[in-house]
Amino acid sequence: MEKQIKELLSVSKVGDVIKINGWVRTRRDAGQFSFVQINDGSSIDGLQVVVPGELENYKSEIAHLTTGSSLTVEGQLVESLGKGQAFELQARKVVVHGNAPADYPLQKKRHTFEFLREIAHLRARTNSLGAVARVRSSLSYAVHKFYTERGFFNVHTPIITTSDCEGAGAMFRVTTIDPENPPKTEDQKIDYRKDFFGKPASLTVSGQLEGEAYALALGRIYTFGPTFRAENSNTPRHLAEFWMIEPEVAFCDLNGVMDLAEEFVRYLANYVLENNRDDLEFFDKRIDNTVLSTLENIASEPFARISYTEAIELLQSGKEKFEFPTSWGCDLQTEHERYLTEKVYKKPVIVYDYPKEIKAFYMKLNEDGKTVRAMDVLVPRIGELIGGSEREENHDLLVERMRQSGLDEKDYWWYLDLRKFGSAPHGGFGLGFERLLLLSTGMQNIREVIPFPRFPGSAEF
Repeated sequence: MEKQIKELLSVSKVGDVIKINGWVRTRRDAGQFSFVQINDGSSIDGLQVVVPGELENYKSEIAHLTTGSSLTVEGQLVESLGKGQAFELQARKVVVHGNAPADYPLQKKRHTFEFLREIAHLRARTNSLGAVARVRSSLSYAVHKFYTERGFFNVHTPIITTSDCEGAGAMFRVTTIDPENPPKTEDQKIDYRKDFFGKPASLTVSGQLEGEAYALALGRIYTFGPTFRAENSNTPRHLAEFWMIEPEVAFCDLNGVMDLAEEFVRYLANYVLENNRDDLEFFDKRIDNTVLSTLENIASEPFARISYTEAIELLQSGKEKFEFPTSWGCDLQTEHERYLTEKVYKKPVIVYDYPKEIKAFYMKLNEDGKTVRAMDVLVPRIGELIGGSEREENHDLLVERMRQSGLDEKDYWWYLDLRKFGSAPHGGFGLGFERLLLLSTGMQNIREVIPFPRFPGSAEF
């Protein structure tokens, strides 16, 4: 395969004859030649091409080039006299592959992110969304690199499931039943025995439960895949379809879970700083001028750690007035999480030992009977980035927690088997990949950091 512009600019020198492929960002005519800015998506930077008027197809094609047209250019690198670029390419041959007509929607002007969402099939061609895509790809690779280097095994957990991990019921139903003529039981309810799987099935909200099964066989595993929540939420922090990273570790307590989570987040911050500096500098300049400083702080500073009880005391002792009042037993809201990370500690904070009533059934109960060994990693500007816990490994206590949560233990028979056959202490967490991308790019809406966002009322593309 031919070299991309990013690689060519790093290894080439004045006088080299090269060939590039890409799309026209701008064209400017100056007498008997044209300046054409080309970008191939490999970096935030493109390459300026000087096309002389004596080329055979200059009048017929080059002089009519429009933004969005695709080209292959062969020529010689020369020193650029313009600002902001070391090289420009003196074209010897230009092949036009595809013209973009005048109604091409990405002209040289600022477009709102809301408008770009309407043309999500084209928005990766913009500077902002192209940079998001590169950072997303880079961080995705870093996730696999981090866990592979530490002896974890990647497990592909099912997307279709009959288990509700969170017990909240906000799941998308998967069925082949005809909604116009569903089979009925004697009491006129839908007969799911006639459905494809013989019982109600849904899209997964988490791969955690299945991940635990493999952690209790392989020791250390992680999942990285799509998850789905059928919540009618239209906030800038929620999607109906998003990606989760969920490590699970056998013979691990809450302290081990917190240590792994902190090491993971700091590793990712270091990785993106080292490998995507040009894109981060773009975000820092154009989107949010705290992007670089926030990531550098995360990479270099140990996280603060406080109990939930201490967090509530801090929130109540300050002069800050919150929209949502705090009291022991309440769930922390984004405004509380941001106050702790941005005002009190000025860095990420891990909050642990939450009240059992606001956490999931599988979390291990503390000796006080009131709190569970749960933890959240909170980061500036985003709030909660990670949620995790030490899992309840005692069979009878887990059954009791299920009943308290209104769950039927018969639906989780296989999960309870893990507590009967060689049960062991274990724990893990989930990191929302799109929230990590919000942190890394400075984007304000989570719909901008996933290629084709799914949210209430929208499933285009």
